[in-house]
Amino acid sequence: MEMTEVFDKLKSLQDVLVEKYDLEKKIDASPKQLDSQDELLARLKKEYIEKNKSYEEVRAVVEHLKRELSEAEASRESGEKSMDSITSHREYEALDKQISEATEKEAAVRKDLLREEKKLAELNESLKADEAMIKAQEDDLNSSKDALSQQIQDYKNQLEDLNKQEQELTPGLNQEIVYKFQRIIQRNSQGIVAVRNGVCTGCQMILPGQFANEVRDGEKILFCPYCSRILFYQEVEEGEVEDYSTLEETGSLADFEDEFADERDEDEVEEGDNENNLDDEKSMAFDD
Repeated sequence: MEMTEVFDKLKSLQDVLVEKYDLEKKIDASPKQLDSQDELLARLKKEYIEKNKSYEEVRAVVEHLKRELSEAEASRESGEKSMDSITSHREYEALDKQISEATEKEAAVRKDLLREEKKLAELNESLKADEAMIKAQEDDLNSSKDALSQQIQDYKNQLEDLNKQEQELTPGLNQEIVYKFQRIIQRNSQGIVAVRNGVCTGCQMILPGQFANEVRDGEKILFCPYCSRILFYQEVEEGEVEDYSTLEETGSLADFEDEFADERDEDEVEEGDNENNLDDEKSMAFDD
């Protein structure tokens, strides 16, 4: 397979992989879209339970006050009826006291009862509003779940198509290269980049002269020694001027050592080889 064909395949594969990994991230993150709705529904239900508990407590107080009111009314009415049959001043005083106390208690209990009944009515209305809100939130959540389920299925359908495209592109490519290429794209979104004016356009680092010439020759797959991306040569158009001479623009090797140290360490551990020079470490030819 000609190297130009290899590079073209890798560029097409890159487009497929970028879209594929983006879809996979969306699928993984999709359930989190419902977290806020779930949390709101849980909070509404918790508040409803607490409010319903208060409602039951107030309702019990109202029932107790109604019994007290009924007892006070009965005591007053009994005293008033007995007034018609009194025979002595002592009986009169006793009945008058009974009626007065019953009347005072009746007034006090009635006042408390009105207050508690008002509170009970307000709680009842609030509970009804909460029930409606919970029902609406449940409907919204179920609707969101249905929509999300459909969206995820759409993503999976797209992934299936992308997997087919990937399978069509990978035959003839060295599988070890493909594996490393996939890992690079997962980290950086770009797995293959151009070299222009001796500079890697992926990390903007100036490449060693001999190495840049090897990239220009295009006889084998070469990886950037700084960002690990696959490199291909690209001519600078006539009249186009690029100045990569300052470290402010291109950075230095020291700057990139920290940034890419973890990535290089991971590759070295997984590959398990002791690569001692640039050619051995950063290049690997494709199968013909």
